[in-house]
Amino acid sequence: MLAVAGLSGARLPRGRELMHTAVCGIICIGIGNGLLAIAEEWIPSGLAALFYTTSPFWMVGLDWMLPAGKRPLATTVGGLMIGLCGVIFLVLPAAMREGFGGQTLAGFLILQLSGIGWVAGSLLQRRVKTHVQPFVSGAVQQAAAGAAMFIPAAIFEHFPRGVTARSEFAVAYLVVFGSIVGFSAFIYSMTHLPVAIVSIYTFVNPVVAVFLGWLFFREPFGYREAVAMAIIFTGIALVRWSEAGRTVAASAPASDEVGTIEDWSDT
Repeated sequence: MLAVAGLSGARLPRGRELMHTAVCGIICIGIGNGLLAIAEEWIPSGLAALFYTTSPFWMVGLDWMLPAGKRPLATTVGGLMIGLCGVIFLVLPAAMREGFGGQTLAGFLILQLSGIGWVAGSLLQRRVKTHVQPFVSGAVQQAAAGAAMFIPAAIFEHFPRGVTARSEFAVAYLVVFGSIVGFSAFIYSMTHLPVAIVSIYTFVNPVVAVFLGWLFFREPFGYREAVAMAIIFTGIALVRWSEAGRTVAASAPASDEVGTIEDWSDT
């Protein structure tokens, strides 16, 4: 992505801007996704999906505590609670089948640290005084996180003895849709949308997973899934309605609406 940006003539960050963006990427992707990968080795995916739905509360809460942050509205918190109930209603049966024993508590705590890392890096990036396009910032963050995580990966991990075509396709899919498309869209949203609205993407993920499972693998879609989606979308609608009531400068970038990292260093 950085090579494409450079060849296309897009502005690349330099100096302090580059350093701050890289640090945010290491915190967000390195800590966030790194700890998530560890937790996935300890607990089933259903439990991981359930535990990770606490991240919107971390995002809204940390945004409030950081300099120039916004205090969440009661209706916003209420919408988040409704969305959380919908996700629990959707995921809980699978999570119970997979079990709550063994390393569940450790996995839960690691996922909370993962969520805090992802949220902290994302919120700090909002406060970086930058003049580059969001996809360029995302590329810098991913490159920095990849370079930082290479060292522990080289020390503690071993290259697989056999690589199948299916695993190669999975990695390619994650590179294209998870990193290039998905993370760039996330950075763009963090730049242009209120934090509370961006945070509810974790409620949408289980819904998308259920829909794709039904569409491509004919997995069951019944009463519970329909009710859960209705609850989740109700919570999302409440958050959207609540945040729409705030006074937001439509033409000003989000980085100008909050204190920047440079501003903090001057205080």
